[in-house]
Amino acid sequence: MCCGSPSSFRLTLARGVTVTCAQAVTRRLKGTPRWEVRAAGKGSKGERWYAWALVATASSRHHLLTRRHLKTGELAFHYCFVPEGQPVSKARLIRAAGLRWPVEESFELGKDCLGLDQSQVRLYGAIARHTVLVMAALAACAVTAALLRGRTDTQPPPPARPDQPPPADPGMIPLTIPEITRLLAASSASRPPGHAADWANWRRRHQARSRWYHQRTRITRGTQIALVN
Repeated sequence: MCCGSPSSFRLTLARGVTVTCAQAVTRRLKGTPRWEVRAAGKGSKGERWYAWALVATASSRHHLLTRRHLKTGELAFHYCFVPEGQPVSKARLIRAAGLRWPVEESFELGKDCLGLDQSQVRLYGAIARHTVLVMAALAACAVTAALLRGRTDTQPPPPARPDQPPPADPGMIPLTIPEITRLLAASSASRPPGHAADWANWRRRHQARSRWYHQRTRITRGTQIALVN
């Protein structure tokens, strides 16, 4: 289990020394190439690459996992707990820390697409009903997007080299939850037939083209990522 922690969060290192997260990273990693570049999972534009470092604490079950942004150098801290009898590995903790993104994306989709934060009610029962209805609608849209993924994904293969020319037809990304909610909302609006579908196809084609160029840029940076310590 990994939870995000502020830089001022205090933890106890070996020999009973109590320091903040920022001080622990400075003490243990200063002048030592202990940063390791790994992906925290896939995002909308490919793998999310960061540099990671692991700092042991006084407890064998607790560890401080630090994430560093490759471009800005910004640090983020995760205080991790490993149950008794479970193996401790940096790869496993990084995978656990990366699971926060799907949760945050689900809340963001619920707020932006279905009004999860727009209940404007005061009673607990009303809040619970609104939350359940929004999450049920989000689940229905997510299942629909998953079922249609194979039929609506027309993207070409990703680039294999940094000097590869772009494809003549970028295709379209799979049908997403925001697009499904737009199409459902447009079905009740007074628009010309096919208007919503044409706009959805334009957006998906534009996003496919942007994704292809972003992946090619990632290939150009691949050598630099592999050499970062």
